[in-house]
Formats: sequence, structure tokens, C-alpha cells
Amino acid sequence: MRLAFKTASVSCCNPLFLPTLRRTFQTRNLPAKTLGQALGFYPCRAIMAVPSRPPVQVRDNIQLNETEKKIFDRLLGTLRHFGLQNQLRVAGGWVRDKLLGKECYDIDIALDNMLGSEFVDKVQDYLLHVGEEAQGIAVIPCNPDQSKHLETARMRICDTWIDFVNLRCEEYCENSRIPTVQKYGTPEEDAYRRDLTINSLFYNINTSSIEDYTKRGIEDLKSGIIVTPLPPKATFMDDPLRVLRAIRFGARFGFILDEELKEAAACDEVKAALSAKISRERIGTEIDLMISGNQPVQAVAYISDLKLFWVVFSLHTKHEPAVSEGCDRLCVSYLEATWNLIQLIGQSTFTDEQRRLSLYAAMFLPLRKTIYKDNKGKKIPVVNYIFRDSLKRKASDAETVINVHHALEKFLSLIPYFASNDDALVSEVNWARESVDVPLTSKPRVLTGFLLREIKDFWRVALLMATLLYPPNNDCTEDLLSKNFELERRRALFIAAEDAILKLGLDKVWDAKPLLNGKEIMNVLQLKSGGPLVREWQQKILAWQLADPSGTAEECLEWMKETHSKRLKTE
Repeated sequence: MRLAFKTASVSCCNPLFLPTLRRTFQTRNLPAKTLGQALGFYPCRAIMAVPSRPPVQVRDNIQLNETEKKIFDRLLGTLRHFGLQNQLRVAGGWVRDKLLGKECYDIDIALDNMLGSEFVDKVQDYLLHVGEEAQGIAVIPCNPDQSKHLETARMRICDTWIDFVNLRCEEYCENSRIPTVQKYGTPEEDAYRRDLTINSLFYNINTSSIEDYTKRGIEDLKSGIIVTPLPPKATFMDDPLRVLRAIRFGARFGFILDEELKEAAACDEVKAALSAKISRERIGTEIDLMISGNQPVQAVAYISDLKLFWVVFSLHTKHEPAVSEGCDRLCVSYLEATWNLIQLIGQSTFTDEQRRLSLYAAMFLPLRKTIYKDNKGKKIPVVNYIFRDSLKRKASDAETVINVHHALEKFLSLIPYFASNDDALVSEVNWARESVDVPLTSKPRVLTGFLLREIKDFWRVALLMATLLYPPNNDCTEDLLSKNFELERRRALFIAAEDAILKLGLDKVWDAKPLLNGKEIMNVLQLKSGGPLVREWQQKILAWQLADPSGTAEECLEWMKETHSKRLKTE
């Protein structure tokens, strides 16, 4: 389906914007013709056919659970014990989620005339006074260079982490968004310094009431709009990470991104600030929350459409080959295809961790053969750079995704056998030297067993990636971008291959212990120490085990002696 647009504010021919257009239609309560005129594009029947989206259900008040009641009672008890006049307010996401009827365990307390660290000390004293013990007290200092302008104090109350921070009001010097003066602010000043209106709401613990100082937080929550309290460019320059937070919340809740917000997010000045001011750890955390969330495709699609993809997933400066134009859209398309394929197969097939890394692996499929050279001239996959430098994720994430990319190539050569159960189709596979002397009927089990021992618990992820790329040497770019990707056929292919592997009895094969240990191998070879020859025989023995899963250690030992003796005679 192709749509002809006149305006640059809507991404041309991109079906990912259909939900946005639909929500705009509902929010503005416009007929289709008026909507078309307002957005400046020719209306088409496809837009008319989009079903209505139900309105956002927002509660009139907040209902506390038992743990929250206990926490707030202790905080109010602290005020009474020390005769303090502070107003205690829960800020941000907790208020938003509770109004949406969702539980939230991220409680941030905003203080009107005291630093968080000062109040935490008093809470600790009060808890000791009533015979309870405070746990996990910590103070996280501010870091203006990374757009973290406030000191935050943390402690555990009733086994729940609570953050304490003061309401803020800031003054800036010209040409800088790093505050030169910080002082205690009013709730209204603090609310307008928040990232989004839906996150600017307060719950006043003293009065048990909801406070909406921007006068639009609840309205925008009901309307499903992502908008900043202040002009978006100023808000993003204050903390450029807010761009990614706006995207994440828009995708998570299915809300509309405000048009002015999108323009600000895509401007060069904000992109430069995001790259220069925000630590890569904070960026990586936001991206991981998106990928692990309920709408990862929409989130990454927003990143691509707002021209932020290569800002977030930055590549090594000397990568090769050059990335083709539109590669970011292809990355999004692979991500979408994988997400949809997982839904078809059934999410229970994969653990949360397997699903998370499968989405990363899919998104970076177009980059799997892109490399850079380190200081010693060694070729390194650029995916490693993205994980470890651009996102500052743990090394194991990078290793797993790279291993999945390597394993999928081997799975591609085995899929014809899995789909047909014809042993002859694996006769040409040449990536496992250990299977050379194995009978043809046993070769599928030996090859697959070695592959699963390489990739272990992530074999289903590698198989999933292989089904996306099958048949090999077939450019599926146009099919991906046009959404004509035959997911049902690929689902059937995945299930057939998975069933074949399970029928071979290979699940958890990586846990199988070798029938002969190194000492026994050295005895047969008459060696006093290990070395390449021992490692070679370990692989041969593993191939023997995979070919004959019912074989015993004694039989394996006899086979090794006989084979070694024949080899000596031949030499």
C-alpha cells in the first residue's frame, strides 16, 4: 500500500505511521476529509478502514496497595516525629501508572524544602526510633555534564527502593542548558521542568490528592498524547535523553508523538546534544527498555523516522563496507519481521532473554558482515562496537548476538534437510571436519549436535534468524520493506526444523559429558601431556558419541584404539 503525501512531517509510504494518523483522527475528532486537509495529503480508502482505537481509561483517584500505605505511613511518621512542615509528593511515572490502573514499584519522592539526603537521614532515625532498620542507603551525586542535575538519595523501605530528590528551579546562562543556579523550586516550577506532561503529575502524600500543575497532564494522559510541558527543543536541550524517553513512552502506551516534539527531536542541534552530552550507558539503558518492552518495533521505527538511528547505534568510524542508504529502515523491517514471527510461533517458545537478544540480532542482521579493524589490525564485527561502545551493554550481549549471526549461516545449510528429512541434502556440508568419517545417515545428527554445542541455549534464536534469511543468496530486501514476507511459510519452516532437532534428541546436547577424558585419550595416544592432537581426538570422540548416542565408554575406547591403530599403519 502506498500513500501520496504533500507534507514532510509524515514519513512517506511508511505504514508505521498509520496508527499515528488514526490516533490523530480520534484525538482531534475530525472526519477523514478534514483530517486529510489538515495534514496535507490525499485521503485514501485505507485510512478510512482503520478501526477505532479505544479511549485511554484514566482513573479519577489513586488506590494504594498495602505496601504503599506502609511506606507512606512511615514517611508521614517521620514528619510528625521531627515536627517537619514538608509536603511529600510522589512524582512522575508512579502517578501516571497508578492512574492508568497499573502497578508501579518505582517510587520517587519530591521534597519542597530539603535535600533528599537530609530527609533520608531523618527517615533512618525515625525507623530506628520505632524499632525498624533502614536498608541500602545511598546518595547519587549530580553530574551536570551528563545532564543529571540533581542529587538523588535512595533507601529501601518495606523491601521497596525509594528515591528522594528536592523540587528544583534552575537558571541558565546564555548558550548553555547546564544550570548555573539551582534552588528549591515550587511544585509548579518542578512540573514544568519534567520531560513530559504525562510524567509531570504529583501525588501529594500529605493530602492524598493528585496535583496537575501544568493543567494538562491528566488531559494528555486521557487523550494519549506525548508532549513536553515547555517548548520541546528547550526541554530536549536541557536533557537530550528525554528524546528517547518520549519515544519509549509513546511506543509503550501507543500514544501520539506531538508534531512539534517530533520536529525538535529530529533537529541537528538536539541530535548533536544527544550524542555529546548523554553518557552511552544512559542511552543503552533506554534502548534496552524499548527492546524489552511491549512495542519494540514502534519504538525503533520512531528512532529511524526521526533520523536518530545512527546517533543511537553509532558505528566505528572506519567500518567497512560502507552502510547502504536506507540500511536503518532495513534494520527496522528485520526487527518487525522477527517480532511478528515470534508472535506467530508463540512467545512461550523463547525465554525473555532469548526474545530480547533475538530482537537485537534481527535488527543488526544487515550489519552482520560489517567489520572494523582494531589497533592490531584484527577484524572485529561492528555489532561488537555497537553493543560495547555505542550502547555500553554487557560484553555477553555482544558475544551472544555475534554467535547467533555466525550460527545462522550454518543453520542455513541444514534447513533443506530439516524441511525434507533427506540425508543426502547434508552430504555437501563442509563446515565440520569432525563429520568427515561419519556415515551419511548419522551426519545430520553430528552436524546439528556440533552446532548446538556452539550456540547452546540460543539455538532457537539462531534458527529463527536463519528462517528469516532462507533461502540464502536470495535478496529479500524488497519483500521486507513491502511487508510481503510470507511469515506463515517461515513459521512452518521454523517449526519443522525445531521438530527435526528435537526428534534427533539434541536439546541440551551441550550438557553431555565426553565418554573419554583427556587422560584416557593420552593413554591411547601414548602421550605424557595434552596438545593439539588430544583436542583433535576430543572432537572425533564427540562426533562418535553424536553418531551413536547409545554407545558406551568401553565401546568408544575400543573404537578409538582401532581407529588410532589404523591411522598409525597408514602413516
